[in-house]
Amino acid sequence: MDYQKFLSARSKARNPSAIRALMPYMNCKDMISLGAGQPNPQTFPFAGMSIKLKSGETIEVDSDLFQRSLSYDLTTGLPPLNQWLRDLQVREHAPPVDFDLTIGPGSQDLLTKALEMFCEPGHALLAEKPTYTGALSFLETQPVDLVPVATDEHGIVPESLEEVLANWPESNPSGKKDQPRPSVIYTVPVGGNPTGVSATLERKQKAYEVCRKYDVLIVEDDPYYYLQFGAKRTPSYFSMDTDGRVLRLDSMSKILSSGIRLGWATGPKVLLDRMNMHTMVTNLQPAGVTQLMAYELLNRWGVDGFMQHVDKVSAFYKEKRDMFVECLDRHLKGLAEWAVPDSGMFVWINLLGGITDSFDLVLSKAVKNKVIAVPGVAFMPLKDATPYIRVSYSAVTYEQMDEALRRLAIVIREAAAENHVGNGNGINGTNGTNGTNGVNGTNGVNGTH
Repeated sequence: MDYQKFLSARSKARNPSAIRALMPYMNCKDMISLGAGQPNPQTFPFAGMSIKLKSGETIEVDSDLFQRSLSYDLTTGLPPLNQWLRDLQVREHAPPVDFDLTIGPGSQDLLTKALEMFCEPGHALLAEKPTYTGALSFLETQPVDLVPVATDEHGIVPESLEEVLANWPESNPSGKKDQPRPSVIYTVPVGGNPTGVSATLERKQKAYEVCRKYDVLIVEDDPYYYLQFGAKRTPSYFSMDTDGRVLRLDSMSKILSSGIRLGWATGPKVLLDRMNMHTMVTNLQPAGVTQLMAYELLNRWGVDGFMQHVDKVSAFYKEKRDMFVECLDRHLKGLAEWAVPDSGMFVWINLLGGITDSFDLVLSKAVKNKVIAVPGVAFMPLKDATPYIRVSYSAVTYEQMDEALRRLAIVIREAAAENHVGNGNGINGTNGTNGTNGVNGTNGVNGTH
């Protein structure tokens, strides 16, 4: 593929760092370097490192790798960790085309570099509605217009994607008739943040074919991939990418630790080279010590041990999900609607009772009642008002989630009552609390779940 047509002028202007280009040679034992300004390791106070696991095991870190991790190293990451992750990608996804891989200080860092690479002034970029607020917060700073693509309880809606692309520029929400058709789509296909739902295999296959038809690149942001609750994980876009049009992002945050700040990007070499050039002039490389921590653990586990670990993690969150849904049914049934998440950490809740904008309800009323959620507007590409809120069950106990949803139910009832009074409808009248369109009515808060 000709990737140059997808790249922004800013990305194309980046050139390899002359000093960073020497890094592959720095650790050759017979090489004498008078080049890069490396601090002398003899001045570092750290002599070694051991890692104690919750299993009781202790890992004594390889002394040579530890000393290497204390200094500047390759932009693409610690070589043995990079190779381990390559092997993981081959085993898990079996991509049909050649790929490259780079490691970053968290997938958020790699995500912003990937998106920036495609943000050209006057152009547009496709994004699911709703989608990850961290991506939207970054894209709002970029010279690009966002174009929403619909999602539902089964993930992205391929027909919506096709409609936008086929009818461009009439389908352009910005109203710009001379704007080029979008050539990149950003998607969170598994455990969608904020929706908690995943695109089915059929949806992914159809969406991929639409992208092939209109020559669209796919940025597959997949930090919840290993937190799928089914017996078998749904194949990734990366696994079906016969064209080399998928740039995939993975993260260790949800499966090892969020504090070690490690993610990796996989995809066409041309695109990863552009991202690496961005890294060369910003943070230079991912942190060496945390890479080494991850590598020593993963190397001890092997891929089979890693898979056993992620199975335990996904089972842990599935149990949390089940408890949370039980509490939802008890406290919010009739006050809200939701799809039961099939992966990840989130539930996307549609507030009923005439509530059209959840912003004030969350940031004012709910906070006063000592419960926190995220208003849905944070996840809307065009920042349109929405009755949805995002809640997470990942870090609360059963007792906490039960009490939180009890408090939230009080707030929703109060807001619904205010809406009906404000509209001049009586509490028990035809359109009131128990009326046909009221709180317990056919189209009201206690309507179809």
